[in-house]
Amino acid sequence: MDEFKIMYNGLDIAKYFITLASPEKEDFITNLKLQKLLYYAQGFHLVLLGKPLFPEKIEAWQYGPVVPEVYQIYSQYGSNPLPQPDSLNIDQYDQKTQDLLDEVYEVYGQYTAPTLMRFAHQELPWKETALNEEISHDLMKVYFETQLVK
Repeated sequence: MDEFKIMYNGLDIAKYFITLASPEKEDFITNLKLQKLLYYAQGFHLVLLGKPLFPEKIEAWQYGPVVPEVYQIYSQYGSNPLPQPDSLNIDQYDQKTQDLLDEVYEVYGQYTAPTLMRFAHQELPWKETALNEEISHDLMKVYFETQLVK
């Protein structure tokens, strides 16, 4: 198997994050929050595993980093909480990916969408990318390397 083969797409990762939310505990994911979680997951995956987590590009939009394809799928919900996916096969995610996504959710999932947006607006990948342009993997990797606890 090619070690650089990307096994997931952005929607796969989005669905995983949505299933981690606990609506009964007032823990919701909106599309805005989801976009930031995808950005953090991609950034840390680039550093820790040396390759992209998903192939879709992340763009620097007005409200922070966005995966346009995933955003469009969930845009019908506006700022409302996203519904749980109809089905999710947890076995499709390898253990390293699950661990990374669980960690990203544990660290960043506790914050509201506006707070995550403020974080992203202070970070180099968003600040150094022109509005509506793609945030490069190289820029993300350089930045996220500085965010790891040594």
